[in-house]
Amino acid sequence: MNQQPRFAPIRFVDVAAQRRRLGTRIDEAIARVLAHCQFIMGPEVAALEEQLAAFCGARHALGCASGTDALLLALMAKGIGPGDAVICPAFTFCASAEAVVLVGATPVFADVDEATFNLDPSSLEGALAAAKRSGLRSKAVMTVDLFGLPAAYDAITDFAVAHGLAVIADAAQSFGAVYHERAVGTLAPITTTSFFPSKPLSCYGDGGAVFTDDNDLAALMRSLRVHGQGADKYDNVRIGINGRLDTIQAAVLIEKLAIFAEELAARERIARRYDESLHDVAIVPRVPEGFTSVWALYTIRLPSGVRDHVMAALAAQGIPTGVYYPKPLHRQVAYRHYPAAGNGLPVTDRLADEVLSLPMHAYLDEPTQDRIVGALRAALGK
Repeated sequence: MNQQPRFAPIRFVDVAAQRRRLGTRIDEAIARVLAHCQFIMGPEVAALEEQLAAFCGARHALGCASGTDALLLALMAKGIGPGDAVICPAFTFCASAEAVVLVGATPVFADVDEATFNLDPSSLEGALAAAKRSGLRSKAVMTVDLFGLPAAYDAITDFAVAHGLAVIADAAQSFGAVYHERAVGTLAPITTTSFFPSKPLSCYGDGGAVFTDDNDLAALMRSLRVHGQGADKYDNVRIGINGRLDTIQAAVLIEKLAIFAEELAARERIARRYDESLHDVAIVPRVPEGFTSVWALYTIRLPSGVRDHVMAALAAQGIPTGVYYPKPLHRQVAYRHYPAAGNGLPVTDRLADEVLSLPMHAYLDEPTQDRIVGALRAALGK
């Protein structure tokens, strides 16, 4: 019987490679927490917050339990609730819109830019009109920096200011990126991020953070993060959540943040090699002038109808791929009844049929990357 050739499997995101690099540093960081036993809001949480703020240049950073909780804290701090509309893209993970719904408000979906996958400023007017037709008060625009690239903050902010809207930056995938010499974390009055294990800066579980330069907003979110506490945890002055980042995750993040800049440089180098190797067979990601990406995902676009074949061909060679996102929010059962800009979101729908994400992490070596590229080109007959 003929045996099929076997291929060593490739990791889509190689968390283990980073773990090997950090070695005993992670063990020692966790051991320090186990020694002092301050598992909730221990000293590592405050130390991490100070380091995160310094890294991006924000005045305040608040660690929290997840990226979703970060969004909840931002929305709650802005007083957004029933009868309010928050404009956000439909081409994103559900947490962006989910947080809006959880505070009782209504997401209004806008389209995205074909080249960057991010919220299209030209779609905001249509989303505002859709909110008005639905009898909603438009309160905020939620950007989503997809795949590691910041959104078009100048144009979005100009629109928001002109219409009296808050800007909440969902930077779950983009912490560490730069927009015209300004770091993510300082591009909006409130910025949120996630430290989910697949993110460029990640912990060993769920975690997130909120960034702001506003002292009052920071104080309010610190209260909201711990059940709305006042002078102490038994003096509750508002309704809040249990949104604390646990100390062990903070300890892990401190060690990872120490090598984060080096990893971002590696991600950029790997993305450039993908660009050079694939630009003639697929639509490769575009990073506008003055922007940087942290390459949370490396996402190409393929002609409609060939993606399933390509994914199967790569899987047969031990190469994982992903589709982010196969079904936009405005087509999902839980969200399809919410308003959307215009007569549909054509760019979003088209991208959902074309995008394909390839393995991307800071430890992807050149031979492995060449294997991925060769298999993809072969699958496309190139």
